Amino acid sequence: MKHFINIKDIPYKMLRKILSDAKKRKKKRNKLSTLEIDKDQPLKGSLLIQMFEKSSLRTRLSFYLAIRQLGGSALTLRPDELHLSKGGESLADTAKILSTYGNIFMLRTDDENKLAQFKKHLSIPLINGLSPLSHPAQILSDVFTIEEISKKNISKLNICWIGDSNNVLNSLIEASIKFSFNLNIGSPKKYKPSKTIIDWIKKNKGKVKIFDNPKIAIKNADILLTDKVISMNDKVNRKNKIKDFSNFKINSKLMSLSKNAFILHCLPRGNEISDDVFYSKKSVVWQQALNRIYVQKSILLYCLEKLR
Repeated sequence: MKHFINIKDIPYKMLRKILSDAKKRKKKRNKLSTLEIDKDQPLKGSLLIQMFEKSSLRTRLSFYLAIRQLGGSALTLRPDELHLSKGGESLADTAKILSTYGNIFMLRTDDENKLAQFKKHLSIPLINGLSPLSHPAQILSDVFTIEEISKKNISKLNICWIGDSNNVLNSLIEASIKFSFNLNIGSPKKYKPSKTIIDWIKKNKGKVKIFDNPKIAIKNADILLTDKVISMNDKVNRKNKIKDFSNFKINSKLMSLSKNAFILHCLPRGNEISDDVFYSKKSVVWQQALNRIYVQKSILLYCLEKLR
């Protein structure tokens, strides 16, 4: 049984196979409408059960369309509707029921331990739709988008992250190790990745550099990625944090230091990026969001061992 929880846990060859399958499937949907099913219907009769403990737009839509286009169905659960959230049923028993009714389970959670416990008790594959420490489906899709727009293997590109050290960056760091690309991180000193992450980078001989100056971090970048400064997991003084990142705002002046860089943002956005950059020709955020469908289709196939 294959889970999709962290990029670092998946062999490089399988990550490449997922991306290759996604590319083929996207090409074949040129003339199909949103809800038309892929001709091979590889997941006909399969049920994806999704549970969202945190707000979601792109993850919710993309996984729903992914399973539908593959011939299956999706059921979305709200935690407040379940006995689990009210303490009336254990997580282990909940996992048993999910495994009895569904073929695959996707969880978006604010509790890393809950992700681990579901993995332990489920007898069907588990997909991490976002957790406090990881957002693997987002970043694998971003790799797909980066190679699509650059028409190059990501290992030949200079990738830059400007912003907070959060779950999205953690997954990007894991991807940088797996796909062997240069990654510059620009964050204020007290917001740099944790010692655990830095030690893991060193252990795996990652090509990752960390700067507290965004102007240095962005130099020679081919691709720039960012995220909202105040993320969903934040329990901080919002005013102080926004102030701390005031010199890290992505605007045309900063972008000019790396003239050819494209900008990706996993969304939703805040004031970390200016409108003129966000809506510029160098912004590929809408293509990036749409590509979530195609990559997640291939993630579903990987987990259900139907990836060819």
